[in-house]
Amino acid sequence: MEEPLAERGVAVDHVTVYRWVQRFTPEFIEAARPRRHAPGDRRFVDKTYVRAAGRWTYLYRALRTGVVPVEVTTDRAPVCPRVLDELVPSALHTVEQHANNPVEAGHGRLKARLRPMRGLKRHRSARILAAGHAFVQNLRRGHYDIAAEAPGRHSLRTAFDDLALTI
Repeated sequence: MEEPLAERGVAVDHVTVYRWVQRFTPEFIEAARPRRHAPGDRRFVDKTYVRAAGRWTYLYRALRTGVVPVEVTTDRAPVCPRVLDELVPSALHTVEQHANNPVEAGHGRLKARLRPMRGLKRHRSARILAAGHAFVQNLRRGHYDIAAEAPGRHSLRTAFDDLALTI
């Protein structure tokens, strides 16, 4: 039997942490939505390869904001032009070499989180974990007006304390 995680004086089993992520990630993201900075008119869309339900599958980062983008940058995946023509026909689709590098570089941190887990049991878990990871990265980058006045090393803790009071 594995020992519970003991960080900051709190002993918690890894299964408990997993259940918290599954339960509270969507609620935290929804509670933070009103305090998100206004998105620009340019989007980056990409995919990464993850192991879910015992198989390697693609996990796509999708367009989910109310603002219709003027420009969408993707890699050269054959499915992208067809999907973008359906979802945002007015947007300019950019596939230039190296244009998608900022979003490609973000996969490294997500993969580093997923690697020790040796895959996930459900596709839903992969979507929630990727959404939670992106949410934390966006909090760190200052895309929300949450804990903006907190010092850098305490900003995440302050943000989650604030969001916990909201939900």
